[in-house]
Amino acid sequence: MARETDDRASRPDDDNPEWTKADFATAKPAAEMLPKFIGEKATQELIRRGRPSKPDKKVNQTLRLDPDVLEAYRQAGNGWQTRINEVLRENMPHRQK
Repeated sequence: MARETDDRASRPDDDNPEWTKADFATAKPAAEMLPKFIGEKATQELIRRGRPSKPDKKVNQTLRLDPDVLEAYRQAGNGWQTRINEVLRENMPHRQK
């Protein structure tokens, strides 16, 4: 059985012509062109990725704890970091104004 080397799907046609060097030279990024076709607001919705940012972002900080303290919180299950944060907040020194 002979393989067909001229795959019809890979050939350029009127709806999908092969790009030339001039086409690549004048091409613009999709983010620049999309607002013209689908609107600015829809474009912003497409670009957003991940979770929305929170106004009270957490700070990544290294904290050295005794192994038994850490293990006790981990053994309590999911949310152990939040529980440690709550204990620290309850025992936080009060600020003098």
